[in-house]
Amino acid sequence: MNKIESGPITTEPLTEQSPLCEKRYPFRGARPDREYYDKVLVEGAVMGQQSLPGTILRLPMVYGPHDYQHRVYPYLQQMRDGRPFILLEESFASWRWARSYVEDIAHAICLVATDDRAKNQIYHVAEEQCLSMRAWIERIGSVYGWNGKVITAPSTELPNEWVPQIESKQHVQLDSAKIRREIGYTEQATAEESMRRTIAWELDHPPENMLQENNYIIEDKLLAKLGV
Repeated sequence: MNKIESGPITTEPLTEQSPLCEKRYPFRGARPDREYYDKVLVEGAVMGQQSLPGTILRLPMVYGPHDYQHRVYPYLQQMRDGRPFILLEESFASWRWARSYVEDIAHAICLVATDDRAKNQIYHVAEEQCLSMRAWIERIGSVYGWNGKVITAPSTELPNEWVPQIESKQHVQLDSAKIRREIGYTEQATAEESMRRTIAWELDHPPENMLQENNYIIEDKLLAKLGV
C-alpha cells in the first residue's frame, strides 16, 4: 500500500496466513514519532511467550467517535458546505481499505480476552464488505443526506498534493472469516447505524483547519477544466 515493499501485488483478501511485510520499521525516516514502530516485531514477542498465552488482533482502519484522525470529517465537511461534487484521483477512488466501527473493535477485543478458544490465535477483524473509497464516501453521503456525486480525474489533471502516494492496486482487504467462525464475532450495529453515530460525533467535535476555503476555488477550476 505505501510502496515500501518490493513483492508482487496481492489480489485476494488477506488471511491470517498471508505473508507479512518484510521491511522492518516501516515509518523510519518518514515519521519521527514512529521511528521504532513495527507491529510484526510486537506480534513475534507476544506469540513467543511460552508461559503466557497471547492473542493477536489485526485491525483495519477504525472509525467512529473519538477518532483523533477524523477520517470521516474531510468528506463530511464538503457535504456540509453544500459541495455538489467530491473530486478524487481515479485510482484512489477504486482503492479498497478494510474498516470497522470502533464499538465493534471493542467487542472483538472483549471476545478474545474472555474466550479460551482465542488463546495463541491470530485474528483479522474487519467489516465483511470492503468498500472502495468512492463507495465509502457514498455511504457517508447517504447517511448524512447528501445529494451530490463523487467524480474522478486522472492524476495528471490534479495537483501533486491531491494525489495519494499509495499503491492503489494493492487493496487492504482483510478476510475476517476466522474470528466469526471460531468465536462467533459479529458487528453489534448495522453499517448505517455505525455511520450515523460517527457523523453525529464528528459534527459535535469538528477538527480545526481541516479544509481551507481556497481548496474549493482550486477544485472549481479543475472541475470546469474537466467539463463538470
